[in-house]
Amino acid sequence: MRADYDSEGDTVQIDLAPVDRVDYGDDTVDDGLVIGMCDGKPVRIDVIGTGGDLGASLRRAGERFGLDSEALLAAARAAVAAPDREVVVDVGSRAAA
Repeated sequence: MRADYDSEGDTVQIDLAPVDRVDYGDDTVDDGLVIGMCDGKPVRIDVIGTGGDLGASLRRAGERFGLDSEALLAAARAAVAAPDREVVVDVGSRAAA
């Protein structure tokens, strides 16, 4: 997944899948999290304002859409750590216990 933190706008955009378009009717998880959908699947997450609890918002998104919230949080944190540049995060599957 790719993520980018816009330090001027204080927003993080996480692209879950490469798409040419995001459908209208984006789904809002809470006041600061908007999910972009394409063909009924989540493809982009926009985090508006990073001062709140990123983990809680991304966990809610993960639960609602069946996404890996730990990977989402890793991508968001990596983007904030490298502002105004795109970061790529590759998170593998959990190892078998």
